[in-house]
Order: sequence, then structure tokens, then C-alpha cells
Amino acid sequence: MKNRAGAESASRSGRKKHIVKEWAQSLIIALLLAVVIRIFVVEPYKIPTGSMRTTLMEGDIILVNKFIYGARIPFTGLRLPGLRKPERGDVIVFIYPVDKKKNFVKRLIGLPGDALEIKDGSVYVNGSPLAGAVFNKRYYYNRGPFGKDGETIIVPKDSYFVLGDNSANSQDSRYWGFVPAKNLVGRAILIYFPPKRIRMIK
Repeated sequence: MKNRAGAESASRSGRKKHIVKEWAQSLIIALLLAVVIRIFVVEPYKIPTGSMRTTLMEGDIILVNKFIYGARIPFTGLRLPGLRKPERGDVIVFIYPVDKKKNFVKRLIGLPGDALEIKDGSVYVNGSPLAGAVFNKRYYYNRGPFGKDGETIIVPKDSYFVLGDNSANSQDSRYWGFVPAKNLVGRAILIYFPPKRIRMIK
């Protein structure tokens, strides 16, 4: 009887260890997947200021598509192949060139080689005013060393010019210059919190 009881106890102990091992393996796999998804696929980002009002409001939590332009490989200067190049009008998240510990979110206005001028509240690209819904309803102010009235700015190679939708209250390329392509994090695609603000980002 003792031998039988001992065998049953050992069997139960073995089953418990097996279950614990399975749970531990599942948890490790889940954590690894979460890390991979966050690094290479999609990442949440909280909007800290009103520089993108009313497209994005303070406290909005957005999802950033990191693979669309090619996700950055940590601790290297390399990127994975992207699905497409950044396009004018994209709302992008990038590493702030002045302080690499911070991420900024702005709207992409100028592509490499573009000649830009802010005039009468509009942005002129290569001599023509920007057209389209996301631009027509904005007023862009002449501010900062890269946004002076009557001055044309040429966007350097492998760089981008960005502006906040709330031009009156945005520290953007007008003040500090251009975003290097290597600083791109991804494209903002969705507001998912708070619930009343859930929507695709345009």
C-alpha cells in the first residue's frame, strides 16, 4: 500500500511539474512574441502635447506601424525592408533629432529635394500650394529659423520636413530643422484610447 501511495504521490508531483513547465514555456513564448511585435511591428505611443490638435489630442494613445517604413533593428544602424517610402501627409513618429531620448509625432510635409516655403498660411512645395483635406483646413505660421516669411528651404537628401497640425503651438521643423530618415520610427495609424476617440488617423 505504501509503495502504491508513494507512486501515486510521485505521479501527481510529476503532473504538477509538467503543468508548471508548460505554463512557464507558454508565458516565455508570449513575452517573446510581445517583445518582437513591439520592436518590429506595432507599438503604442501616448500623445503628450497639443501640437497635433485636433488630429491628435493630449492623452490619446495611438498605435504606430513600425514595419511600413522598415523597422529599426535595436543596437544597430540597420533597418528591415519597408513596405513603402514615407509619403507627404503621413503622420509619423520619429526620434527627435535634438534629444534622441524623445519621440515626436508630426505630419510629414517635405520630402528629400523639395523646395518649401510657408506663405500666407499655406505651405508651398516646389512652387505650388499643398492641396488636400489635411492641408486646406490648416493655417501654417511663419515661425523659427526654418519657417521665415519669404524664405525657401530645400529638404536635404535622406531627410524630411515635418509640421504639427496645430501650427500655432508646435515645436517642429520650422525651429530645429530636418528629420533624418534613420530617425523614423513608424507611421501613426490608429487612436485606440480613450474609447470615444477610437478612429483611424488621417
